[in-house]
Amino acid sequence: MILLLFLHLVCIRTANADFFDFDSISNVSTYYFNYFYCNIWEGECQPNQDDATQQVPSRDLWASFPQDYINLLHQWYCSLGQCCESGDCRITNNVTGLSRDLQSKLHGQHLAQSVVLKAIQGFINNPDSNKPLTLSFHGWSGTGKNFVARMIADNLYRDGVKSECVRLFIAPFHFPHARLVDTYKGQLREAIRDMVLRCPQTLFIFDEAEKLHPGLIDAIKPFMDHYDNVDGVSYRRAIFLFLSNIGGAAINDVALDFWHSGQNREDIGMEDLEHRLRAETIESEGGFAQSELMSGHLIDFYVPFLPLEYRHVKLCARDAFTARGLEADEDTLDEVAKAMLYVPKEERLFSAQGCKSIPQRINFFLP
Repeated sequence: MILLLFLHLVCIRTANADFFDFDSISNVSTYYFNYFYCNIWEGECQPNQDDATQQVPSRDLWASFPQDYINLLHQWYCSLGQCCESGDCRITNNVTGLSRDLQSKLHGQHLAQSVVLKAIQGFINNPDSNKPLTLSFHGWSGTGKNFVARMIADNLYRDGVKSECVRLFIAPFHFPHARLVDTYKGQLREAIRDMVLRCPQTLFIFDEAEKLHPGLIDAIKPFMDHYDNVDGVSYRRAIFLFLSNIGGAAINDVALDFWHSGQNREDIGMEDLEHRLRAETIESEGGFAQSELMSGHLIDFYVPFLPLEYRHVKLCARDAFTARGLEADEDTLDEVAKAMLYVPKEERLFSAQGCKSIPQRINFFLP
């Protein structure tokens, strides 16, 4: 019955042909069944995410199919036990888990904890958002930008960063040659479109965003804008994260000023940093600052990551030992923290590397 129904759908799509080409019908059948299995029923497909040119039909091709047929096929597939309550087993949207991870695993970042959680929670709870969610993470290397991006992926998607709903782009790795920017534009647009067709709530992470060519960001700017759809595809449920070191010096200056004045770093508010971050980003060199993403005011939140202090480094060391199933005493944690470089030279207040090298450094302190 299912086979006859599917062939009927294929015949509908080929009704304008003068005769039936069974090879073509076979190709079309395979093409659309794969699309149904991977996208409508979320089958265990593993497409090659690195192939930005992979052709995927848009959802509007299904608009002419009777909804009763689609519902029948969907009910049959769910009867095999392949469906879940959310409608898409790849998407978990575990906001409670994200809140817990931000509070327990991210150290010294009260602003990032608050802003990221509220932004993600508000976006997920608002199915009628008028644009994709776009966040820009700023701060020194090792302060937790990639760490938080991974937390978001782990809690919003069943397979975390390995999910087919998540895509990471590293600017100098994926787009290394300025002379090929036109080629990259097409590949990037196609990759994003392909991902959104496969998974409407898609997470895109752009690491080292300050090194992106402005033409690349401008090429995908329509996907982050206030459009109902772009060429028939809606991107309003997508999430874009841009990670960069831009503004790190400004963030550190504010943190140091608070320390000099005897105020707690936890008293630093978004009003102390967000406007400075935006100004610093606009004035910085590189494609990120020069793109229409900035002039079009499409970034929803500039998220500052503060420099980490000695006490935060100790907490990172504790977590690194725990991750290996080990428990370290206070003396060992102090030894690990003391081995790090701290700046400025006079105060020796902030870890120059954040917590980035801690998992490797604890090797020297293992029995």
